[in-house]
Amino acid sequence: MSTATFSSICFNQGYLWKLCLFSTKSFLFDEVKTSKVKNRNERVKLYVGGASVLSTKCMQSSATNEREVRIGLLGASGYTGAEIVRLLANHPYFGITLMTADRKAGQSMGSVFPHLVTHDLPTMVSVKDADFSNVDAVFCCLPHGITQEIIKGLPRHLKMVDLSADFRLRDIAEYEEWYGQPHSVPDLQKEAVYGLTEILREEVKSARLVANPGCYPTSIQLPLVPLIKAKLIEHRNIIIDAKSGVSGAGRGAKEANLYSEIAEGIYSYGVTRHRHAPEIEQGLSDAAHSKIIVSFTPHLMPMIRGMQSTIYVEMSQGVTIEDLYQQLRKYFEIDNLVKGASGQALQNLNIMLGYPENTGLLYQPLFP
Repeated sequence: MSTATFSSICFNQGYLWKLCLFSTKSFLFDEVKTSKVKNRNERVKLYVGGASVLSTKCMQSSATNEREVRIGLLGASGYTGAEIVRLLANHPYFGITLMTADRKAGQSMGSVFPHLVTHDLPTMVSVKDADFSNVDAVFCCLPHGITQEIIKGLPRHLKMVDLSADFRLRDIAEYEEWYGQPHSVPDLQKEAVYGLTEILREEVKSARLVANPGCYPTSIQLPLVPLIKAKLIEHRNIIIDAKSGVSGAGRGAKEANLYSEIAEGIYSYGVTRHRHAPEIEQGLSDAAHSKIIVSFTPHLMPMIRGMQSTIYVEMSQGVTIEDLYQQLRKYFEIDNLVKGASGQALQNLNIMLGYPENTGLLYQPLFP
């Protein structure tokens, strides 16, 4: 039996993406060179890092109608909402015309997030006072449970990308089991398309409602789904050791996220009961056309943002490290706020509206 270990990593600053595979043959790959490094044991390790969030397939452009698309941002005062505002500042076609934040209603975005003070943005209003007559598409950054109640009342002409978990699980009984409440709009759930862009790009194109994947599921499915579809790995004994920055837990005050609770340490949480587990297994099972169960352990890291998922798998009979390498070099990995949330949401809406999917996402990385 041959085993493999994959590790995907990305931090806030951003780097050119890298791919390292360690086995009896080991490689370092980046966009400009390939070099061999010393031999290791029979395990293989994939190391991917960087702020580049798109596969090479998306680096293309086409002629489009250059009219401005009017964007509504629901839940603008959270981290994912602020990240969408930052990304849209670089978007040539999308302009924000509506922003909601119930607890911050009446305030400007700059007063809530001073780093956005120079942006010309509408004053935030409560959802109940929102006027959607001047909106073409919506990013919904509200908590699960609340989201489905809001989305079901929105005008049918709107294109919507939902960053909550409300429409990710197709089985509404499974949603109730993991999220502790029944799903109130099962018909709308059937309409939603799961927005793991690199895997379901064609489905996203024609969607009205896209369920944006979670950060952990994105980092785990992007490397595993191609390997499963290519029959390069076994479906059993998949072990995932994942780590995320604190911003992945949201902006709300929580005792577990206090500085004195998380600084200078690392701890696992949601062991066997993390809500991303069924989302991960749903995607992998779809790829395999059979039920896959994984061992998934998430950890909280003492950093603002960033994500690393180390994944242990068994390679199929006769598969070599070079086979895995060639399959995985096509894909990039994530952090918990950009590709893991707001960036992937923008990537999906670009596709839904017929724009090149990297529009507004080609920021230069920060260093140091």
